[in-house]
Amino acid sequence: MDRRSFIGLALISVIIFLVLLWSGNNQKKNAPAKARYEQKLDSARTAEDSIRHAQQDAYSATATRQDSLSALFPAMNGTENVVFLDNGSVRIGISSKGAAPCFAQLSGYKDQKGDNVILFSQDEISLNFKIDGKNQNIQSKELFFETVKKDAASVTMRLNTNGYGYMDFIYTLLPESYMLNLDIKATGMGNFFSSDLNTLAVDWIQNLRQQEKGFEFEQRYTTLTYKRNDKVKAKVFGIAPASRKSNGATSKTVEEQLDWVAYKNQFFSCIMIATDTYAGGTQLSGNSYLKGKGYMKKLMSKTHTAFDPNGNEPTKFQFYFGPNDYKILKQNSKLAHGDHKIRLNRVMDLGWPVVREVNRFLIIPLFTLLSKWNLNMGIVILLMTLIVKVLVFPAQVKSYMSSAKMRALKPYVDEVNAKYPKPEDAMKKQQETMAVYSKYGVSPMGGCLPSLIQMPVWMAFFFFVPNAIELRQQSFLWATDLTGFDELIRWNTNIPLIGNHLSIFCLLFCVTNIINTIYSMQQQQMAPGQEDSMKMMRWMMYAMPVIFFFSFNNYSSGLCYYYFISGLVGIITMIWLRRSTDDKAILAKLEADYEASRNDPGKRKAGGSSMMARLEALQKEQERLQKQQKK
Repeated sequence: MDRRSFIGLALISVIIFLVLLWSGNNQKKNAPAKARYEQKLDSARTAEDSIRHAQQDAYSATATRQDSLSALFPAMNGTENVVFLDNGSVRIGISSKGAAPCFAQLSGYKDQKGDNVILFSQDEISLNFKIDGKNQNIQSKELFFETVKKDAASVTMRLNTNGYGYMDFIYTLLPESYMLNLDIKATGMGNFFSSDLNTLAVDWIQNLRQQEKGFEFEQRYTTLTYKRNDKVKAKVFGIAPASRKSNGATSKTVEEQLDWVAYKNQFFSCIMIATDTYAGGTQLSGNSYLKGKGYMKKLMSKTHTAFDPNGNEPTKFQFYFGPNDYKILKQNSKLAHGDHKIRLNRVMDLGWPVVREVNRFLIIPLFTLLSKWNLNMGIVILLMTLIVKVLVFPAQVKSYMSSAKMRALKPYVDEVNAKYPKPEDAMKKQQETMAVYSKYGVSPMGGCLPSLIQMPVWMAFFFFVPNAIELRQQSFLWATDLTGFDELIRWNTNIPLIGNHLSIFCLLFCVTNIINTIYSMQQQQMAPGQEDSMKMMRWMMYAMPVIFFFSFNNYSSGLCYYYFISGLVGIITMIWLRRSTDDKAILAKLEADYEASRNDPGKRKAGGSSMMARLEALQKEQERLQKQQKK
């Protein structure tokens, strides 16, 4: 493999390393510095205190006289009770105080204790609907609602007033889905509101539970995500990681209209959708928790949408309380109100544009197909790796043959090196070397592009595996959960950069990476004057597996397993290619092609002639500039 091929591979490794840094620090980099403040998380009361403090700062509540003359007097006192809706997929509790969801539990998904996953309970969420009145403001979280209608899939909760009509909150849980509809409609309340009122505000605060065993890894994928109405893509609001001195609190205001706001764990999401979109000026904020608190992050949003005080048109919301499953998210998106596409599946981060398309049209369909065979997920990953390797095999062969051709031309390159032994003749030596390559139609860059073509597939798995809920709690060999790190070897003391365990799949991945590097280095052909640069390149190539070890030890074991298998197959393929090719035969073929094209340049292979011409022109220009500088 030639020098430029290794430069391409080195660039790929550097880009991957930068992606690792980006995925771990993205939230910190995106967090506005002015929004960070220091706060100690020193007791279990912190979460409750911070929620109460945020609610008090969000809006100044209008004091209401608790007497019979108050318009909201019938709703000021009461007994809180919770009404449950259940469709077999999700069980949702609606509290009569505030008429808001206060509990969500999923069927078919287990937590670390083996119980059904609970997304939130009553003390972990606050959802407040606020509407300004002429004399009093409605803040739903402070008021008691009456249950006037209830069946298995729906409930109507009514806010009664003292002679000013009433307001209904109608919840409907859609069958065979994770979608909960909410209609808010006022009846006979024209005198309660001012004539120019047309908006309803929503405050949403939630502590997101730790659901997986790997705290750092899950916190990285716990995000506040939103989708702008005029955009296809969703955007992540970055929240800085917590430290002993700071909880990484950040805030942001989004001026564009939004389709939805999502509070996303690694594998589960709570999404609030506005049928008429959320108006511009949505305020987002949040902070991270330290390990051991039982929570990932506290997320907050303040937004508003259209409201008809006369009750002619209800204000409609929809909630998605469910798994981050690409297929399920797409299916539930079809249940959305309105004529715009809300694209709930965009809550999943499948990578940058090119990488995302590889995931959408190759990795996910292939994974879905193989999963239908009811195989162990470790076997599914193995089969996916082999199939993908077959698909990229032509590019790998092209890259290898480019290196093999340069290696076959080594005798001619050695003659050039012997002809120009002096350092001051380096330019002439390089020019004649390029002339040799050009003569036989060989491009030093020929092995670089095929290597880069394989990169989107490599990166697609990096984004897909940690987001694949189908791999959650699936065991393979010694790994008990392919979405978390494997910990066959562990200890009690926390070691910096490693933690308290050793991931065997990560170790195997790094070992195959080193073997691959050693074997590839032995096959390369150095061009003249590359000795110094090759020393640096060798150092980089050997250092990357070490960096990968410290970076991937806490990553998904399924991801490390894929990279291990991919590297192992790559080594076997390279050995087979080396043994099935003969440098003398390649040289003879190059000589024959050259002879055949001597009298007809148009017949020469285009495998690098144009590139070589550019390189030669560049070198001549460099030589001309050097001569001018000497004068």
